[in-house]
Amino acid sequence: MTTTSAVPRGLAGVVVTDTALGDVRGREGFYHYRQYSAIELARTRSFEDVWYLMFHGELPGRAAAADFAARTASLRTLPAEVREALPAIARAGAVSGPLAGLRTALSLLGASTGYRPVYDLDADRRRADALAACAAVPTILTVLQRLGQGLQPVEPREDLPYAANYLYMLTGSEPEPDRVRAVEQYLISTVDHGFNASTFTARVVASTGADLAACLVAAVGALSGPLHGGAPSRALDTLDAIGTPDRIDGWIREQVLSGRRIMGFGHPVYRTEDPRSRMLKSIAQGFGGPLVDFAVEVEQQVEAILAELKPGRELHTNVEFYAGVVMELCGLPRAMFTPTFCAARVIGWSANILEQAEDSKIIRPAARYIGTPPPQPVPAP
Repeated sequence: MTTTSAVPRGLAGVVVTDTALGDVRGREGFYHYRQYSAIELARTRSFEDVWYLMFHGELPGRAAAADFAARTASLRTLPAEVREALPAIARAGAVSGPLAGLRTALSLLGASTGYRPVYDLDADRRRADALAACAAVPTILTVLQRLGQGLQPVEPREDLPYAANYLYMLTGSEPEPDRVRAVEQYLISTVDHGFNASTFTARVVASTGADLAACLVAAVGALSGPLHGGAPSRALDTLDAIGTPDRIDGWIREQVLSGRRIMGFGHPVYRTEDPRSRMLKSIAQGFGGPLVDFAVEVEQQVEAILAELKPGRELHTNVEFYAGVVMELCGLPRAMFTPTFCAARVIGWSANILEQAEDSKIIRPAARYIGTPPPQPVPAP
């Protein structure tokens, strides 16, 4: 007989498994990858170093870092079967964009490469599949974006680091170092973040023993929802809707009093300032300019008006608010904001899939039935 007990809506705060990959301590405004502060890693290490950490459990020395960077760079070129299908995928996704196309392309990647169920593989084979998939994601996304804009795809370069190559494939020109580092720090800061919806989804699918591509497709599907990964461009839409500094007060008051959500503010875990937002704000201020000044003024007024209208209710900027500003300053089109997030989070998803694959227990929660009491007589036709 199955029994159920009351749990918070959305499983908020419910511990579902153990992990050695990291944690989010919302009341402290702190999160970490393995044993290291994620923000400190973003400030001091490369994206490839953090990728290595998530997959191997330790930061690499110089030789290991160089070997890992070279190995992952060599995996950026897509299999012919995938590359040949991307124009059709781009045409089909002309409205929905690269993130929707990524789901199809990842399925094709797994099928054409012959990914097998993770439970049929040893740890080395699983890791090899994960490395190949992670390296392919930026190439898929940038090819789909360029094709969707009527542009020719740009071939990946093995001599460029992950972030620089991503921007190069997206724009067709070698990016400025300050833009590369800004995007790299953003990517590092979003590699993983606890058991968010997409990460949990990836682990649920991995618990069935499915192949790595199936797990990643499920995660991308969860990420595509606007309540999860779709907010960076929407946060900029908020700035566009306000328009000018003289409209800030009235616009925000109307949103607060009507109970509408202000995109780019608030987080389901943090009860203080989002550390990712703090770092990205600093990066944005390093660039400077009217957009940054406007964003800072909006942030200040939102907090002040909330303190007046909703005393005791703290609402701070989350990662999406200044992420949108930074990506705009670095020349990324808004349609690529969430896909860029995905290009980082695929590392965290894959690390979680690899960890989940070590556990033979399928994730199978229960639901509480609240419909009409059964059994009812079946009515005659």
